Amino acid sequence: MKILCCGDVVGRSGRDCIKQYIPKLRSDLALDFVMLNGENAAHGFGINPTHCREFFDLGVDVITSGNHIWDQKEIIDYIQSESRLLRPSNYPEGTPGKGVIKCQLKDGREILILNIMGRLFMDPLDDPFNAVEKELQNVRLGEDVAAIVVDFHAETTSEKNAMGNFLDGRVSIVFGTHTHIPTSDTRILSGGTGYQTDLGMCGDYDSVIGMNKDSAISRFRKKIPSQRLTPADNESTLCAIYADLNDENGLVKEITPIRIGGLLTSTGYPSLD
Repeated sequence: MKILCCGDVVGRSGRDCIKQYIPKLRSDLALDFVMLNGENAAHGFGINPTHCREFFDLGVDVITSGNHIWDQKEIIDYIQSESRLLRPSNYPEGTPGKGVIKCQLKDGREILILNIMGRLFMDPLDDPFNAVEKELQNVRLGEDVAAIVVDFHAETTSEKNAMGNFLDGRVSIVFGTHTHIPTSDTRILSGGTGYQTDLGMCGDYDSVIGMNKDSAISRFRKKIPSQRLTPADNESTLCAIYADLNDENGLVKEITPIRIGGLLTSTGYPSLD
């Protein structure tokens, strides 16, 4: 199974990046499944139903999110009717939407996607480790499903590292989102799980984590919200990981970072030459 996982999509520039590259990547890499984190797609704050439908039409199978999921109020009703849009599973019981989905591929194989949010320097949600354990207690990788992918939306590298090792050998892939900066630790853990601490963003890197530089710098220097943060809108870099799984056990055979376009150094993925 071939999977593409894309980092946080930030604003119009990020959405344009998805539109430009996802159909080509889906074809060139013969992808079975594509997912992205969409919580910053709507002008940097949240996501709306129109953007969700655009992503699905482009070939995205599931959209994950994080702490900005509720910024666009119309998403509250939409998420209750659209199972392919996830919010973190460790929100309190009764919160609209779900944090897990089981999807069936065209060939009948099933993949479980789990969205979790960290607690260090984040909203005080339920314990993410217990939440993951609960979701996986009746699901065995390679037996009940062909693949399990976890988006851990968290601030600190330590919490993300801990989650990766906690799930090593029990899920196919664990990756972090939220910081918008891609880490250089893409690897296969000792138990066979593919891992990267943070995917980075699909957005304009001539910015402060996707936002206009001047307004962001002003906030740091003056300590007052003198300007509303707005997304930078120059050419985006698509930041993602590509993973090829072992069809017998659901663990990773190959995992590769992908960076295309914009300011970051391109990975030069050979299928795109």
